[in-house]
Amino acid sequence: MSVFNSLPTPPAAPKKPVSDTRHGITRMDDYAWLRADNWQAMFKDPSILDPEIRRHLEAENTYMNAAMEDTKPLQKLLFSEMRGRIKEDDSSVPVKDGAYAYGTSYVTGGEQPRYFRIARDGDVADETIRTVLLDGDKEASGKAYFRLAGLDHTTDHSHGIWGYDDKGSEFFTLKVRDLATGQDLEDRIENTGGGGVWAPDGKSFFYSALDENHRPSKVFHHIVGRPQSEDRLVYEEADAGFFMGVGGSLLDDVIYIDIHDHETSEYRLLSTKDLTAEPKLVAAREEGIEYSLTEGGDIFYILTNDGGAKDFKIMEAPVDNPGKENWREVVAHKPGTLIISHMAYARHLLWLERKDGLPQIMIRDRATGEEHAIAFAEEAYSLGLSGAAEYDTDVIRFSYSSMTTPSQLYDYNMVTRERTLLKTQEVPSGHNPDDYITRRVFAPAWDGETVPVTLLYRKDTPLDGTAPCLLYGYGAYGITIPAGFNTNCLSLADRGFVYAIAHIRGGKDKGFSWYEDGKMNKKTNTFKDFVAAADYLNQQKFTSYAKIIAEGGSAGGMLMGAVANMAPEKFAGLIAAVPFVDVLNTMLDDTLPLTPPEWPEWGNPIDSREEYEQIAAYSPYDNVGAKAYPPILALGGLTDPRVTYWEPAKWVAKLRDQTTGAAPILLKTNMDAGHGGASGRFQRLEEIAFEYAFAIKVAGKM
Repeated sequence: MSVFNSLPTPPAAPKKPVSDTRHGITRMDDYAWLRADNWQAMFKDPSILDPEIRRHLEAENTYMNAAMEDTKPLQKLLFSEMRGRIKEDDSSVPVKDGAYAYGTSYVTGGEQPRYFRIARDGDVADETIRTVLLDGDKEASGKAYFRLAGLDHTTDHSHGIWGYDDKGSEFFTLKVRDLATGQDLEDRIENTGGGGVWAPDGKSFFYSALDENHRPSKVFHHIVGRPQSEDRLVYEEADAGFFMGVGGSLLDDVIYIDIHDHETSEYRLLSTKDLTAEPKLVAAREEGIEYSLTEGGDIFYILTNDGGAKDFKIMEAPVDNPGKENWREVVAHKPGTLIISHMAYARHLLWLERKDGLPQIMIRDRATGEEHAIAFAEEAYSLGLSGAAEYDTDVIRFSYSSMTTPSQLYDYNMVTRERTLLKTQEVPSGHNPDDYITRRVFAPAWDGETVPVTLLYRKDTPLDGTAPCLLYGYGAYGITIPAGFNTNCLSLADRGFVYAIAHIRGGKDKGFSWYEDGKMNKKTNTFKDFVAAADYLNQQKFTSYAKIIAEGGSAGGMLMGAVANMAPEKFAGLIAAVPFVDVLNTMLDDTLPLTPPEWPEWGNPIDSREEYEQIAAYSPYDNVGAKAYPPILALGGLTDPRVTYWEPAKWVAKLRDQTTGAAPILLKTNMDAGHGGASGRFQRLEEIAFEYAFAIKVAGKM
């Protein structure tokens, strides 16, 4: 019997066929009209959305609300549970930088963070000595959406740059604040990527600007007190296929301009001794070659895959002549051990690496070359390396957690090797790690590979095939989903769910080759791996096909659409958040913000017939067919510049038209947000509670 009963008639989007012919192949798109012609302007002013499109999205929301009406008490209960696990008046451990230590905090009931500072050696627990530099709740007052981009202070600690987005479209406005008075200056920088980098004298800063297609194509130099129109163009990237960002160094002597796509990178450097100079090229971009820099005094340490170092190696080069001809190997490439990131301080070089799916922090004494590791013994865990805000230090900071262990924050002395526990994540409503089990299992894939799957469940959960399961996957861009502590999923585990993360190809969980085997012409490995994980969990009786609810967002939403087409009978339901499902149309539209930079990930169907056919073969929207789809919940954001709202809208319209089953296909469009959903910490919990309520309802556990 269906858990969705007595639903009203769902919206039926009118068909307005549009044909498109490429490489001699013609396709018809019945729902292309849902893409607003004025989408660039609409992202900045949602009120100008075409009325017909708005009516359709609102009708979908009305239908979705009717289908989920009976879950409202459950949503409230889930929200209450999740909120109860958050320490509402939480505060970070401040990071020391010069005469001060900087941190963030929340107030009880507050949605947004507060940025504060105290004297360097002040008592962290004494709230009376905190100076609040920026109150996010105050700035967000009266806005349906508000997201802060952080606060970056000058070297002399007198001023700060802060940024905000109040549309969800990720066009950030920057302001300059006097940190002594708390007042903003008249400077107002529009349409930026969200942050800036101060020059050492604190009189000017650098930032990246977004063009009309939402691409960071230019770096500008802004002098405080002057209008944005007078800002000097420092560098312009002509290739629309590359992202660009600007950053600073701990020693304040260089500005980094980082230019990259998903497989190629290039750096240009600007010495802070001459802010008017042309940025200096480090190494010209070569397709497939990546590198990144961190400063080590008179040398740069360079993390790169150059020379066939698939899992990366670390080189060094002199600061005054960092060209490739001067690179010298410092940390050798070790196949199967992926170096993720690196940092350098006065006496130490450190890097975060992953081997056999587990991370560890490596530390090298720069004088002696002696190395040691920071690692842990749990079967699956997550490490975060935050380093330090000062160059001349022996103390760094890192975090540790597992699916059962709340996050722990440590200071670590790289000389004495002493760990100092600074903070353990509090769960106010209570949490006993001994009530839960976390495991790392391996699902056999179709080609002999094994897919790591991280599991969390209560000790008393029966493993006889009767337990429902939420199976999460992403599998793209080389992003690894950490096996870290997540208080929200405890609400599922406490209801008898097995919570599972499938570490499928397309991520870097098993090294760089794991990523390569899930992109371009090997993209279908990602989908097959996810189905293999479902097969394994079914066969080993952790759950059963009739109890598996799959979840993924963004590129993970593409995964949901693909497995819905490949194996709909193996899933009881699907949750697809901001799903990238209209892959072929999007990759054919080079005006969209992410399309040219994404071609190295998916392929360029404009120039290549072969890549056109590869994408067409799996693109979820293009492969919707006459089959019985399980219940599906798709979620979109009206001002989302990454996965535009029309992708889930078109997909749902086509699914509903094509399905041969009676299961509901639901679309929820957040009319006040973009890719990340609601911006406040509790508003976001409401969205998660909604998604989990869908999973619980589908599993018959209400």
